[in-house]
This record gives sequence, structure tokens and C-alpha cells, in this order.
Amino acid sequence: MSEATASTRPTRTPTITPCLWLSERAGDVATRYAALFSDPATSPVDGPATSSAHSAAQSGDANGGDTSIRYVTPIPATPAGSSGGEVAALRLAGQPVLVMSTNNGPPATANPSISFFVRFDPALVADASERLGRLWRELANGGKVLMELGEYAYSPLYGWVEDRHGVSWQLFTPPPDAEPRPTVMVSLLFTDMDGTAASASAFYRAVFPGSQEAFTARLADVMPEARDGTLTEHGSGERVMYSDFRLGETWFVAMDGGSEHGFAFNEAISLMVECDTQDEIDHYWGALSAVPEAEICGWCRDRFGVTWQVAPSLMHDVLAEGDPARVLRHVEALQKMKKIELAGLAGA
Repeated sequence: MSEATASTRPTRTPTITPCLWLSERAGDVATRYAALFSDPATSPVDGPATSSAHSAAQSGDANGGDTSIRYVTPIPATPAGSSGGEVAALRLAGQPVLVMSTNNGPPATANPSISFFVRFDPALVADASERLGRLWRELANGGKVLMELGEYAYSPLYGWVEDRHGVSWQLFTPPPDAEPRPTVMVSLLFTDMDGTAASASAFYRAVFPGSQEAFTARLADVMPEARDGTLTEHGSGERVMYSDFRLGETWFVAMDGGSEHGFAFNEAISLMVECDTQDEIDHYWGALSAVPEAEICGWCRDRFGVTWQVAPSLMHDVLAEGDPARVLRHVEALQKMKKIELAGLAGA
């Protein structure tokens, strides 16, 4: 991060929103996810026993947060080349998520480099294992199991599944001595050299105010033979097996996966930081954008390959309002920019 960027570091604590760019209509995907996390039969929500998904969504989550859809808004096609589509904003157990679809499809396919950790804490959620199993079956239906659901050294019950939309979920119950965490956390899997997860999390914490380092477990912590730098079949001692940390208001998991996975970050799942001022936009853009050719309409790519959207908070208000003419004006204005300039949105 440059000296100029550091000197204008925002003081407002941000919330980071994962954005899923999928082939299916955004509203349909959002409705399905909201139902999965709102229905007491398949949800970590510890609300009153009711068959009403809406009532359960409003009841809150014993691990913290609600499940609800904020809006589903059509995006018009534009003469400048936007094919049009749909954007849906929702919350899953308190974690904001954006789903978008375009009529010509996404430029890439989602993969497990970014996934969602879903925590069923027996200390907070009644029948945690049973609820986890029900959500697992719903997500696995039409999807693909990446790691079988079962007992592992790090969790009494854990499984990794890719759902029918290509989005990956890691469901788990924490061990009894685990520290509290939100129900849903965003997970980053770095398929590069060992130690990248630690470097990335330190970089991100320096960028986002209100951040916190939490827990890190390296291979050397669980395999003594790797402590002297010896390369084992599982990697070097610097490989991060699991870590979690908070960026602003949002909790993340980060791990080193090694190049054997054969996938990497792409635009199908990006991370959005909403900015109220031009100073905030300038700070995050200056810190995060490391690939000039990837810059477009507020989208950029960082030094680790993760795609970000440095977006004006105003755009959420425009989409939530849903006025087609105003949405079109804003989309057309954004198409003319790389880094967002709020002055260019004035009056749109």
C-alpha cells in the first residue's frame, strides 16, 4: 500500500459483500438460498417452530443475523454493450450477499477458491448436527460433494459441497472449545505457494479499518516433522491449514491449498466494498487494484488474484429503489469508468 493511500485510510468500518455472478436468474437463486437459510427444517436459524419461511427469516439467528431478500432488480441492456440481467441483494444468517446474472452469462464459472463456511454451533443452535445434515442434503441435491460429510480431526461434523449453481459451501460444527464466530463466513483458498494465505490476510487487514487477526493453524503446528522446513506430502510448514480474521465488519476464513487444486480466483465470485465518499473509493482502489487490464466499471483484481468491486453505496440505493430509468442512467454512467468517480454519477 502506498504512502498516499495509507494517509487517506478511511475511518468508517466497512462491510464486505460477496457477489455471485451466475448463469441462473439472480432472483431465482436468491429466493432458493433465502428459503434454505430461512426454513427451520434446513436452517441454522434458531427461531420459533413455524412453517413460514418469512416468519423464520424475521426471527433472527442464534449465531447472529437475519435471513431476508432486500431487493431483486432488473438491469437493462445498454447501447454501450451491457447485455442486461438481474441483481438480487439478500442476507444469509446476517451475511450480505449479492447475486447477479447477465443475459449473455458470466465470463467465468464459480469454483471452490471462494466458498462459504456455515457454522452450526451446538452451544447456540438446537439440534445443530441434524440441521447441518438437512442443509447438506439440500445443497448437495443436484450438486457435487467435494469432501464427504463426516467427522474430522478439526470438526465433529464437516463436509464440503458444491451446489447446483456451482457455489461451494463448507458446513461444520465447531469443537467445544472453539471461539464464537458468525454463522456464515467467506472462505478464501489460495492455490499458490505456502504462506500466501497469511500474507494475504495481513495485507487485507492493513487495507480495511476495524480489522482483527484471530486464529491461525499452520501445517507445522500439527506435523512436527514440517517445522524444520522439510517439504512433506502435505506441503511446507508454512502452509496455513486454517485461519480466520475480520475485515471491517466481515469475517473471513483463509487457507493455503497448493497448486494441485487446478483452479484459482476469478470474476464469478467477487468481493464488494461499498464506499460513501470519493476518498474511500480512492483508498480501496489504490490499495486493491494491481492488474490495470482488469479494471472496469469499479471492478479490479488484487495482487493475489481476488476480484473486487469498489462500488458507491449510492448504487445499492438506486437498485433498491428499482426505477428503470434511473437504473439505466447509472449503469450507462458506470460503463464509462474504470475507477468510480462520484462526480460522474451526480444527477444520474
